[in-house]
Amino acid sequence: MSQLPDILALDFDGVICNGLVEYFASTKRAYQQIWTEEQIDDRLAPSFYRLRPVIETGWEMPILLRALISGVAEADILSDWQKIARQITESEGLEKQAVAQQLDGVRDSWIKNDLDGWLELHRFYPGIIERLEQIVNSVELYIVTTKEGRFVQKLLQQQGIDLPVANIIGKESKRPKYETLRILKNQYSSSEDLTIFFVEDRLKALQHVARQNDLPVRLFLADWGYNLESDRAFATQDRQIQLLSLEQFKQDFANW
Repeated sequence: MSQLPDILALDFDGVICNGLVEYFASTKRAYQQIWTEEQIDDRLAPSFYRLRPVIETGWEMPILLRALISGVAEADILSDWQKIARQITESEGLEKQAVAQQLDGVRDSWIKNDLDGWLELHRFYPGIIERLEQIVNSVELYIVTTKEGRFVQKLLQQQGIDLPVANIIGKESKRPKYETLRILKNQYSSSEDLTIFFVEDRLKALQHVARQNDLPVRLFLADWGYNLESDRAFATQDRQIQLLSLEQFKQDFANW
């Protein structure tokens, strides 16, 4: 198998960018629009950060904050988050799309009125931008994320990484990541030995790709991202998913 991928697909949050501070700040603003009577205790931030691995898509973040404010224990959230999220949305008459629009609206307003302030809340993992600068000159790079593509583009541009819009595939695509990878594979179908690397910090997303028998993708779990110790332990035993450290990521592909 080639040590140099033809296509490198990267998740954004938890692989390239550490957005925990922005998540909590934007979630607080969205929360106060949904539950107007509530004041947010910033002492909840560490719990919110620890529980970030349970979040699959952004709309769940205000629901997570609601769970914490309502006194749901961290252990319960870790063990059965989807059930808890469903109970909260149903009992409070919330729609996923409406919550997502609320959160995106907060970000859009913040970007419009205080772009520098919003950008400053994001941290890029050490050495990531320098590595991306090398990668864009050697392989075809795509960002495959559940974050809105326009937010990703602004953050990358701030760091001097100017990817074509078509190479940033965000939430607006409205399809699972494995389907996006399938589309990318088919775009390059003239290559019989196409090699795709996919780096993601969510184990479940990688497992979905692994179940697609027609996708010859090397799968990497980013151990520096939003995942749990149990996820990382699983990856060390899985034949289809490889655990990848940040130090490995910053090295040549031959060391992955």
